[in-house]
Amino acid sequence: MRIQLLNDKELVKSYMAGNELALAELLRRHKQKIYTSIFLFVKNDVQAEDIFQDTFVKIIESLKRGKYYEDGKFLPWAMRIAYNLCIDHYRKNKRTPTVTTSDGYDIFSVLKFSEDNGEERMIKNQAREKVRKLVDDLPREQREVVILRHYADMSFKEIAEMTNVSINTALGRMRYALINMRKMIEEKNVVF
Repeated sequence: MRIQLLNDKELVKSYMAGNELALAELLRRHKQKIYTSIFLFVKNDVQAEDIFQDTFVKIIESLKRGKYYEDGKFLPWAMRIAYNLCIDHYRKNKRTPTVTTSDGYDIFSVLKFSEDNGEERMIKNQAREKVRKLVDDLPREQREVVILRHYADMSFKEIAEMTNVSINTALGRMRYALINMRKMIEEKNVVF
């Protein structure tokens, strides 16, 4: 059977049985989401690359030691490892994570849009930039939930597990993030 046709659970099982190609497929399949999520937290290419590599070293070590019990939920498990490494990085450096990227990378640029003319693209880019700035101004916990929910496409249950809070807390943080964004839109007279 072709390795690309296997689901994540089957790939993990195959890798644990000694098939290195299975890990390569898991990496190929999920590296963009994992790396971009890390980058959004650390805002530095070099640091993001280091944490990304550390994430996969930790994944490999955990798999080889038989410490994977997520039953087919490889991406949320890997994202939790990456998230924890980002938090460790900030604890070491005594900084608070932020989501603004130095090159203006837009977390909402992954959204699929139909082909637009130049003016429509410019309007959408301006709107995404305004949303990004609003997200940047949110408190850290609210920013994290917005990024994990809307970029990483994680469920509130997965976000709660990753951030070590209850589902209600994760939902509350999203609710307050939306309330705060609406309030900032009104206060700053942001027009979309």
